[in-house]
Amino acid sequence: MGSPILVTGGTGTLGRRVVPLLRDAGCEVRVLSRHGHSERDGVRYVTGDLGTGEGVDAAVAEAGAGTIVHLAGTQSGDGDKARHLVRAASRAGVDHLVYISVVGAERVPVVSAVDRAMFGYFASKRDAEEVVEGSGLPWTTLRAAQFHSLIYLVVRQLAKLPVIPVPAGARFQPVDEGDVAARLVELALGRPAGLVPDMAGPRVYGMDELIRSYLSATHRRRPLLRVPMGGRAYRAVRAGANLAPDGTLGTRTWEDYLAATLTSTVDGPPPARR
Repeated sequence: MGSPILVTGGTGTLGRRVVPLLRDAGCEVRVLSRHGHSERDGVRYVTGDLGTGEGVDAAVAEAGAGTIVHLAGTQSGDGDKARHLVRAASRAGVDHLVYISVVGAERVPVVSAVDRAMFGYFASKRDAEEVVEGSGLPWTTLRAAQFHSLIYLVVRQLAKLPVIPVPAGARFQPVDEGDVAARLVELALGRPAGLVPDMAGPRVYGMDELIRSYLSATHRRRPLLRVPMGGRAYRAVRAGANLAPDGTLGTRTWEDYLAATLTSTVDGPPPARR
């Protein structure tokens, strides 16, 4: 067993998949958390706040990790989180920094308030990418498309409306977080590779298709209203900037995810249309 691997965002949607896979691969795993200093299921949690930087230096040093898998992220502020982490990783002599970003981070321009309201996540991820690239540390960055679970949350909320607005021309290539987690573990156990091919799901869908499939699976009827949107970021998405036609493809489709999720949740098909 080599030196430990430190995971940020280890309790999030993706982290909950990555950490067990690393453990299954025989790795000693540490997780950076604001509520650390505990051990569960063979994983030690160390305390540090990437948002403020408080305790991060000490936590990274305590973890003694040779590799850091950086999964912690939100809608904004990812650049600052990356700066705090990179500073600590540089001081600790980390050998490999693996980062998860989003497909289109460099192709979706976020220049206005309208862009920022809808697509600020892309700018936040790109900011962090640049921090990682300029860190002086050996690094690997994987850009992934939107997760099935995120698309599911969006369409589930939209389905509650009497009329569902659909951004005209928007297309997505959702990917399963399990597929992304497996790829990240492969990268973390390998040598630093810089920017690797994007990862997305096996199919491209219009937003209307994603919504209609959810409505059909849950036996609902709702009219859809195509809504043209403004802003440079939206125009880039309409042109396919968020797609990965030449990337690494996951194996699980949106239909597979939807069927499995509806089987296990209260969103399952009701007995009659409504």
